[in-house]
Amino acid sequence: MDAAPALRWLPVLRRYDPAAVRGGARVAGDRVPSWVRALLREAALALEPRLPQPFAGEIRGLCDALNLSLADGLLVNLAYESSAFCTSIVAQDSRGGIHHGRNLDYPFGDILRKLTLDVQFLKNGQVAFTGTTFIGYVGLWTGQRPHEFTVSGDERDRGWWWENAIAALFQRHSPISWLLRTTLSEAENFDAAVYRLAKTPLIADVYYIVGGTSSRQGVVITRKRGGPADIWPLDPLNGAWFRVETNYDHWKPAPKSDDRRTPAIKALNAIGQANLTLEALFQ
Repeated sequence: MDAAPALRWLPVLRRYDPAAVRGGARVAGDRVPSWVRALLREAALALEPRLPQPFAGEIRGLCDALNLSLADGLLVNLAYESSAFCTSIVAQDSRGGIHHGRNLDYPFGDILRKLTLDVQFLKNGQVAFTGTTFIGYVGLWTGQRPHEFTVSGDERDRGWWWENAIAALFQRHSPISWLLRTTLSEAENFDAAVYRLAKTPLIADVYYIVGGTSSRQGVVITRKRGGPADIWPLDPLNGAWFRVETNYDHWKPAPKSDDRRTPAIKALNAIGQANLTLEALFQ
């Protein structure tokens, strides 16, 4: 993070086949409606000065290195904002330890598995935070700030958000994954992270799941673009030792066509709080 934004990803890019990265970018961009692609290509240069740093500089550097247009680089970073189905779990074991697990299911996983990487973000030679992402994508959907908190993001199934996304960017609202990464970089503890993730204006709805390092430090934040729609914390003293979030509001029934919530809850109850471990959660 001490390097110039345009140069930060170059050492990582050298480990990947540029053609494969460009192929992944094309697949991601193809998931964006054609009229949005056309609009973004017209707006890209005007939008660039309004994008926050370091993200604008990092995207520009990636585009230059991969011989992509700025519009295509932005398309990649917008496309991943809205196309995933996920399950996140935050839970407290019987000893007060917090466990946080997630999956991230994209429909083009055969390509993305070749482009997925774990990143250590260094400041002054020290690991400031870590995350899992895709080469060419500057945001994070999963990350950890050492000894402080963890965050995952799940898409909130509220329909297509393209109608307002570009306008929201012009208003300097944050993409979902950029806020997650900024929070990992700047928030100093669990409470500060929850406040930032709940209050910062976004370009789309989302669920943020946050885990801490002390008992009861676990929460699901259901986000509207302008602020929180709901805050759903762990409540282990009253038996709520875990929270499961997929892609639907927890206070509503999950749709029968996509109920991943019920199997996750059954599996956690079968494990039991006393037997909860990272390995059990992974299974």
